[in-house]
Amino acid sequence: MKITVDELLSLKQPIYLIDIRDYDSYYNGHIPGAQNIISSELLYHTSSYLDFQFTYYIYCDVGYISEDVCRKLRMRGYHVISIIGGYQNYLLKK
Repeated sequence: MKITVDELLSLKQPIYLIDIRDYDSYYNGHIPGAQNIISSELLYHTSSYLDFQFTYYIYCDVGYISEDVCRKLRMRGYHVISIIGGYQNYLLKK
């Protein structure tokens, strides 16, 4: 499952938004409200961060890594949606 940046920005708040890029990338700019959990940490310690009853919107820099991470998390039963184009697409839309 995927969502565009426009669709993301039109969602009613609050939402669970996760930036899976490295710490430096996150601190140099991120989508407002996003929590930073690097992809390897999220995949290896998933139950520490995610709950099966919520939907999470996940992004990386351009969308490829978040799509792969979401696929792996969906296989485990989590409700996750990848943001198409990631942070770079957000920058173009804002």
